[in-house]
Amino acid sequence: MEPTSKEKILKKIRKALINATPQPFPQADNNIPLYVPQTAPLDEMFATEFQKINGNFIFCEHHADFIRQLNELCDTRGWNHIYAWEMPLIELFQQHDFRRARIGKSLDKSDAGITLCEALVARLGSVILTSRQASGRTLPIFPPVHITVAYTSQLVYDTKEALQLVLHKYENNLPSLISIATGPSRTADIEKTLVLGAHGPKEVFVFLIDDPTR
Repeated sequence: MEPTSKEKILKKIRKALINATPQPFPQADNNIPLYVPQTAPLDEMFATEFQKINGNFIFCEHHADFIRQLNELCDTRGWNHIYAWEMPLIELFQQHDFRRARIGKSLDKSDAGITLCEALVARLGSVILTSRQASGRTLPIFPPVHITVAYTSQLVYDTKEALQLVLHKYENNLPSLISIATGPSRTADIEKTLVLGAHGPKEVFVFLIDDPTR
């Protein structure tokens, strides 16, 4: 009987496991940075790269400045339902009497979702999110707009440094999902036409807070 395609593939895998391919560069030093570090400040680099991928970057000098600028954004856009599930954000909103935040789980009427993050990758303009955050997997994805609140202490140069931060934070209890969010959701599957918001938020914001008291 002729072996099936599945059996042929499994046979090749077993053969490959028996006769392992030698490492082509055994003397390679994996600790050497893959990318040459840049001299530009990380906040400036992140802002530049984030805006290149259609992100909206807003720098805040402190928490009060963040609340002020967030209120101005809400006034401009007509937002009144900004969903937040993480206690540090909820407490911050309560302290500064920000009245547009919602805690409920019914996101169908949400104007935006606002979350913290694990890190910001300056070289890519990317935001690192994990399922261990109280915002979970849903809040950064379901609302039409995702707002990230981050601190200058969370800026790193590349993805390797960001993942090291996550490993150090969670040690032996790693999140089931680590997401590298780079700009709004997008696809060009249909007639190679770029469409934003196909599988997630159409618009993304990062409020970067320079808060030495944190």
